[in-house]
Amino acid sequence: MILTARVGPEQAALRLDDAAKILFPQLSKSQIRRVIDLGGCAVNQVMVRVASRQMRDGDEIIIGVMEEERFVDVRYSEDELLYEDRSYLAVNKAAGINSQRTPYQLKGTVEYAVGQYLKDQGSSEPARVIHRLDRGTSGVMFFPKTKAAATWISDRLKGGEVEKVYWAIVTDLPEESEWIVDAPIGKQSKFRYAVMLPGRPSLTEFSVLSASGGSALVEARPKTGRTHQIRVHLCHSGLPILGDSPYGGAPAPRMMLHCRRMSFLDQGGKSISATAPPDNLFVQACAELGLELP
Repeated sequence: MILTARVGPEQAALRLDDAAKILFPQLSKSQIRRVIDLGGCAVNQVMVRVASRQMRDGDEIIIGVMEEERFVDVRYSEDELLYEDRSYLAVNKAAGINSQRTPYQLKGTVEYAVGQYLKDQGSSEPARVIHRLDRGTSGVMFFPKTKAAATWISDRLKGGEVEKVYWAIVTDLPEESEWIVDAPIGKQSKFRYAVMLPGRPSLTEFSVLSASGGSALVEARPKTGRTHQIRVHLCHSGLPILGDSPYGGAPAPRMMLHCRRMSFLDQGGKSISATAPPDNLFVQACAELGLELP
């Protein structure tokens, strides 16, 4: 829920939290302070995380209210990283965590956790989000540690030179063991994409890793980087992902889509690669369906 209000003469010179309490009477003072702490408050379109910030007449306050149960504190230590060198680091993003800041929060996102890790290591570099995973997707996320590295990997991503391998559980059997979906993707509604014209060119290679009963573990290799690409192309194939309710997937504790591996060549031609183990819910779903993990 996004709330917006403008500071009037009566609230001018008040603290941010006090002014917000008057302008948003439906929220308690503790709720407002929590939103500010999470990074879900902006003044004049700029995020503010200091509750004592003095307000001025005409300031616009935007408050993003997130359900408390959705917040999970995310931290990374050196031994939890999938990969790290002088230019890049990779983490295993958990399902249910946002890749980057939203109107509701900064804390509790992968972006914030990586930023804190870099700060703890003595770096003044920000956490640069050069690719994203959907909130429900788990797996490998790479972060460049310098501006030059960010430019390099961004160009590789745009040129399709980064190998990305995903695992997905589907509750139907593919007609073939290998297939390719070459179908344009466009935005159908605010939160949903679809194969449609006009749409952006999108190509994904699929193969079956394991099948049992009426389910399969599928490997996906996207050759383009469209929003929801694997989810849309599997739905288009009549194989919605388990737990992906927006695209017709059967109910599950989480969406069963996992970025297993990412690899690319760095500026010097060295191969950079990170592989992420699936979480317990993904492993458990495979076991219950009789699917063998490679």
